[in-house]
Formats: sequence, structure tokens, C-alpha cells
Amino acid sequence: MSDWPHVLQHRFLVFDGPDGSGKSTQFRRFSNWVKEQQIAVTELREPGGTPIGERIREVLLDVAHEEMTTTCEMLLYMASRAQIVEEVVQPALNRGDLVLADRFISSTHAYQGAGGGLSADSIDMVGQVAVGSRMPDLTVIFDVDQETAGRRLNPLLDRMERKGETFHARVREGYLELARRSPDSFIVIDACPGEDEVFSSLLTSIERRFSGCVSS
Repeated sequence: MSDWPHVLQHRFLVFDGPDGSGKSTQFRRFSNWVKEQQIAVTELREPGGTPIGERIREVLLDVAHEEMTTTCEMLLYMASRAQIVEEVVQPALNRGDLVLADRFISSTHAYQGAGGGLSADSIDMVGQVAVGSRMPDLTVIFDVDQETAGRRLNPLLDRMERKGETFHARVREGYLELARRSPDSFIVIDACPGEDEVFSSLLTSIERRFSGCVSS
């Protein structure tokens, strides 16, 4: 077996993408695969992941809060993120874990930025306050068309999932633009095929990105 999985130690990886992309399924599969390689994994979900973050998550996803402004959304997501970076992410990286997060600042750029109209500069400014220099080593974007995503969504949609087709089209384009703008920080996976095919593509893409880091 290749030694490349061991370069994932001390790394911070984010899985992201539109609602219905299947990223959560791939997140679970990848986390289990890494553990099989005898590598410790710390899993995060966003928003949430800490007692404070979970309370923020309840507010953000509650369908009763339809009046919430986009700026308020962005600040709440960043508040949850600030807490989890200090409380969970940095200690896990210091231990040598792979930190695997389900969403991070890329989601804010896609949903509150491309989808909601906030500028990338304002998101980056608040992000700098929230997480400082603790940005992911790699963000994996699971890209999916809206028809496929719609078939995969739970019919009991949360507040963000109920924002409509036009909004979610902007979100998808926002993710793709992030990857175009920063190709060294992102990879894009076609998430439309079956689960096994997507997982195979995921492993291949991550190995290609990190294989050059393996010591000879």
C-alpha cells in the first residue's frame, strides 16, 4: 500500500458543495477509510461541532427564522466557526489528527456571498477575525446539477434548503468560481455518478494532490 495517506496527518480538509451533492455520504466513507489506514480523524460539522456552535446551528436552520438577514447569517456562521477552530480544530491538528470538516468558509462564500449577495471582501474580512490563518489545506467541492440534487434532498427541507432554484444555481456557480480562482486550494469532484464512482474519484484526486508530499 502507498504511504501517501499518512501525509494526511496534521492536515485540515473540508468537504463542501451544494445541498444534495452527496458530500455527507462521501464524508462518512472517507473518514472511515482514513481510520482504516490507522490515522486519527477529528470530524467536524458546520455550523455546530461545539455546544455553542450547536445552539447557533439551531437558530440558523430553523424554518421559523425566515426573516433573518444575509449579514446576520454570515456573522452567525462565522461565530460558530471561531469557536470550533479554537476549541476543536487547533488542538486536533496539534495532536497530529486529520481534521475533516463538513463545510467551512467556502460555504459562506457560496451561500451568503454568491447566493445572498455579500461581497467576497466582507466575508474574507470577517473570516480573518474568526479563524485567523487557520484555513484548510484542501477543500473538496462536490459538484452536482440541480435536478440530481433535488432527488437527493430530504423532503423536510431546512431553512437554507428552502431558498429556491435560482438561489441554489447561484450557490453552485459560487463554489465553481472559488475553485477556478484558487486551484491550489480546491479540487472539484463530479458528484452526479453513483456513490462508489464518486468515492473512487475522490480518493484518486486527493492522492494526486498530496502524493508529492510523501517522503522518499
